[in-house]
Amino acid sequence: MPPTSTGTFQPLRHRSGTMRERLHAYTKRTLGAGGSYNDAVALPPGESCAAWVAVHAVDFYNDVSTIWAVMSSDPYLNSFRPGEGFPSGVEYRWSDGPGEALSVSAPVYIEKVLGWIADQINDETRFPDDDDETEALRVFQTPQFAALCGQIFRRLFRVYGIIYSSFFGTLEALDMAPHLNSCFKHFMFFCTEFGLLPEREVEPLEVLVKPIRKKYYAAKQGGVTSASR
Repeated sequence: MPPTSTGTFQPLRHRSGTMRERLHAYTKRTLGAGGSYNDAVALPPGESCAAWVAVHAVDFYNDVSTIWAVMSSDPYLNSFRPGEGFPSGVEYRWSDGPGEALSVSAPVYIEKVLGWIADQINDETRFPDDDDETEALRVFQTPQFAALCGQIFRRLFRVYGIIYSSFFGTLEALDMAPHLNSCFKHFMFFCTEFGLLPEREVEPLEVLVKPIRKKYYAAKQGGVTSASR
């Protein structure tokens, strides 16, 4: 089963004037003003933690999709067979519904994950983005939404794992490695701040995650204020 992407990508946006757009803008202002990643991931005063996680699910999806779109039309991706291209010692399988999860190649897994996440976010009953802030908060604060976001963040982490394991050299040749590293650092700071990743998910990328977490905790303790540190 070959990847199906055409290499194009349209970012998922937050509707102007909504709570999601306001929280998204807060992050952009924080980083744009030279704030650290610790500052950028911290819950803004008076805001809902559930809504903050919801907004970042969208933003981190956009980060990963932008990176993948750069190389998703490369014929090299078709050379991977089912079960190939994953981090050492793991194989992520996919199921489109009830039933046994199937073995797929890493590029196909990425396409499946990104398509699935887009479907969740585009469903207004699951990811509301309108002027009714009270209704949006009601949805965001349900156990079902917390479980959905947990699944989104775990799957995004797996996509990063595949990219670093099998495609880092390609992105490095395209001068995309610094952008990839910055996106992954922001993602990991956020996941660490809110405890979004089970340790069993982190283990395959421990060599990458450990130094990022070390920087996160050092910045927490030392009050680092530069986004470049």
